[in-house]
Amino acid sequence: MTEPSTQQPRQSPPPPAGSGGTVPLDSTAQLLTRITAQLGTQLSLVSRNGTRRPMHRTRPSEALRPSDTLRPSAAPRPPDAPRSPGTPTLLVVAHGSRDPQALRTVLALLDRVRDLRPGLDVRLGHIELNRPLLPDTLDGLRGADAVLVPLLLGRGHHVKHDLPAAAAAAPAVRTRVAAPLGPHPLLVEALYGRLVEAGWDPADRGSRSAAVVLAAAGSRDPDSAQDTRRTARMLAERLGVPVVPAYASAATPTVPAALRALAARGRHRTFVASYFTAPGRFASAAAGAAPRTAALPLGAHPAMARLLLHRYDQALSATARSGGVSLLASA
Repeated sequence: MTEPSTQQPRQSPPPPAGSGGTVPLDSTAQLLTRITAQLGTQLSLVSRNGTRRPMHRTRPSEALRPSDTLRPSAAPRPPDAPRSPGTPTLLVVAHGSRDPQALRTVLALLDRVRDLRPGLDVRLGHIELNRPLLPDTLDGLRGADAVLVPLLLGRGHHVKHDLPAAAAAAPAVRTRVAAPLGPHPLLVEALYGRLVEAGWDPADRGSRSAAVVLAAAGSRDPDSAQDTRRTARMLAERLGVPVVPAYASAATPTVPAALRALAARGRHRTFVASYFTAPGRFASAAAGAAPRTAALPLGAHPAMARLLLHRYDQALSATARSGGVSLLASA
């Protein structure tokens, strides 16, 4: 086989209009170039599991840079992968944030969920501040079944009141409301991973000078505080050092107060674990109080994607056992 010539083939000018002549065909090299470019474009739209990813929603970088912003009004669209007929939609309900990175983070998490379960219709709705809002997403599911899985960490007002109210206001959608994400061992796995990324040394287990503050949003609901304390105990068992829950609002102690209390007990090597699902005002305030680098929010950690699917499956299983609508499936 001879090597192709590097000299570009000479092309004839196109025939004048109305001459009745034919337009010359592209050269072999030109055709190959065009085919290669088209293949490259199509392959860039294929995810790791072999399903087609829409052009507008390629996976963002795992490490979200401050310059990586997404318009808060941008609403994710359902994936083009084939969906299992009769399978309820997984509708992830996020709180919403004015921080532009929050929506990017949630979209990255939903992409992880789709990668884990190809063919499942996964959609997003926000309680406030971001589009799509939950009522709008429900309106687009008329006549369908959906499981509302809160991207929330405890049994606060949003989980107990806002989500059931939104479901009741959408009678054209057959809905189930799953339990909040916490407490659960998969949350502890994600918290541990984020702490290690921030510099936590597993060798500190049993150290008399190390400790962790679990920084949470806070709620006036006693069940929410109980859920946070339970997560703190589970994380303490994993780390082998004290873990003190602290709050950005509505509850005490605050993160700075918890850090001072630990220092008074001789715990000077303290880390702040970010018990938030995505970046936002409270997460930034907690990180600002940390004596060293604070852990990142839970975000698109792989354990979070697995936990969303676990809550989805739990809600379906509870409904199958009861033969009716399931609200807040048990942990």
